[in-house]
Amino acid sequence: MTEPFSSFLHQLRLDLSAPLPGRTVQYKMAPRPRPGGEINNEPGPETRQGGVLALCYPWNDRVYLPLILRPTYQGVHSGQVGFPGGGHDDTDDDLTATALREAYEEIGVQPGDVAVLGHLTPLYVVASNYLVLPTVAWIGYRPDFHPDPYEVARLIEVPLLDLLNPDTRRSELWTLRGNTVEVPYFAVQEQTIWGATAMMLNELLSLPAMRYAPGADPVTSDRAGDRA
Repeated sequence: MTEPFSSFLHQLRLDLSAPLPGRTVQYKMAPRPRPGGEINNEPGPETRQGGVLALCYPWNDRVYLPLILRPTYQGVHSGQVGFPGGGHDDTDDDLTATALREAYEEIGVQPGDVAVLGHLTPLYVVASNYLVLPTVAWIGYRPDFHPDPYEVARLIEVPLLDLLNPDTRRSELWTLRGNTVEVPYFAVQEQTIWGATAMMLNELLSLPAMRYAPGADPVTSDRAGDRA
């Protein structure tokens, strides 16, 4: 492994083992106001458990993440961009296993090739009543992706540098569930990344390791999570 990737991975492991930025940084990319979804909103006894995978990999001398565009269906996340992931299954040992299984089923990433680095702060998604644990991982090559057409309308390979670029951060007024709200989002490859995915991404992008991402501007990386 080349030095830029080694430095990035070393720092990312350290960051994920230290106290995380948490909800304060996540909620900087949350729609506002959030009736029923304030920062102190907590899951209840009927809340379901889920896991998603933020998988970093090297390609073209940069660090990339795979995201997926969900197809249109009857559900709250229809047509949205998200991490590979889904609900916990009884066959899963834990939510990390859930994230790895779902990534294999949805985009064909081999779980045995993935090195788990740690986790971000669990996020309660009010709209779907899921408590989601984001697993951060590394695979040492660009996977031979095989998106499942039933679950993935489009695979989106995003360089971390694009997400760190302040020009990708936008905000608009939308009507959600009958309310006018300000929605911050990432505009990447003609896609709008918002909601829970944007919130989890913002925590990842706020970590000190981002300044070690190959090609990153240290000043931009240091401030990435604070711009929203």
